[in-house]
Amino acid sequence: MATKRLRGTILNRRLFAGIVAVTTIGALAACSGGGGSSNSAEPSGKLQLLVSSSDATDAGFRAINDAFEKQYPKVDVVFSTVSNDNYPATKSSRLTAGNLDLFVVKGLTETPSYAKDAATDDARLAKAGGLVDLSGESFLKQYTPSLLDSQAIDGKQYAVPTGVSYYTGVFYNKKIFADNGLKVPTRWSEFTAVVDALKAKSITPFGMGGKDSWPAGLPMLASVASLYPATSDKQQLAKELWTNKAKLTDPTEVKVLEQTEYVLKNLQQGAAGADYTSIPSGFAAGDFAMTVDGTWDQPTIDAAVAGSFDYGYFPFPGSDDATDNALLNGKTELQLAVPASAKNKTAALAWLKFFSDKKNYELFLKKSGFSSAQPGISTSAFLQSIAGYTKSYEPAWDQIWFANNKAGQDAVFPFNYPALTPLGSDTPEQAAQAAQKAWSAAG
Repeated sequence: MATKRLRGTILNRRLFAGIVAVTTIGALAACSGGGGSSNSAEPSGKLQLLVSSSDATDAGFRAINDAFEKQYPKVDVVFSTVSNDNYPATKSSRLTAGNLDLFVVKGLTETPSYAKDAATDDARLAKAGGLVDLSGESFLKQYTPSLLDSQAIDGKQYAVPTGVSYYTGVFYNKKIFADNGLKVPTRWSEFTAVVDALKAKSITPFGMGGKDSWPAGLPMLASVASLYPATSDKQQLAKELWTNKAKLTDPTEVKVLEQTEYVLKNLQQGAAGADYTSIPSGFAAGDFAMTVDGTWDQPTIDAAVAGSFDYGYFPFPGSDDATDNALLNGKTELQLAVPASAKNKTAALAWLKFFSDKKNYELFLKKSGFSSAQPGISTSAFLQSIAGYTKSYEPAWDQIWFANNKAGQDAVFPFNYPALTPLGSDTPEQAAQAAQKAWSAAG
């Protein structure tokens, strides 16, 4: 399905539920041993760790595991990585079997009352007592309070945030910009002027891998970030859509699709069949001047460019008010939790404490490319270059929106970008109308 990868990779916080059955949650809750205060016993035995896989984060976890086993030689970390597409099913089966001590949870945040039936599996698992309460653990004090607030369930903490990624920005080739007298745009009118200037010089403005369709969701999320710049703006939009006080055919909602279409219309030739992994090399070769992508891909882009030119990253400027485009939006990455059914809670809590130590955490960030979830951590030159855009954490739209499982496919995101050309054949207005029809059908 065209939208499956996006749900599993970018919009994985809230776009689908139901992998963990209610009966499974009840069984796990019955195994709960209460709060998660650290055990003073020396950790030993097997520690079963499961994560959703990517090359960079896998490398980061392996580095931490190696260092942890050196400090605690009686522990054998059994590290399992699973693709994003297969992770929910694998997680569910292993939770049911009771052979997990530490694992990645997704969408761990409070569900608003208007969308209570749309809570994610892991949020329901936490509420049912299926996750160890980490609220009393001293290592949580090392993390940014606002990030912890964003993942609290009933005021309690059930996970350690491994980092932050931002994905409402645009990578750009500084040499191409300089050679053509272009400046970083801070308003929509300036952005379109840059695109026009590039096209006038026969330079392709954007590169994107559209083979799996999900990267096309990035311009959509970036547009929402500009047109609904504050967290409260996005929260209000979500509530008004759920309560039918707003429609997906309203002017600003349609503008999100118009801006998404604008990027799609200015992509490299053959973008619809291009693989996402091919974009860093195309960017490095100068095949296009910009790519709308997440900071998680920066290490790959850096390796591809290999010093051949400088590149930068700026917030997608969807508004003509520059202040609306001042901040990047992002998400908390790979939250790690301990299931109540864990057989080795002692080792799991020791691992989380070890991971949270500044020296070890910096090692993980260096490998993973994530922005820090802890204050006062040294970061890469690239992350320092975008510090002005990340000085205040703003969650992206997919971190706020809860999909209605009763609505049709066209209203999942709910901005219906998969219907736009070249992924589909609809105009923005037609895509919006289809989305509103699907949304209204949910009742």
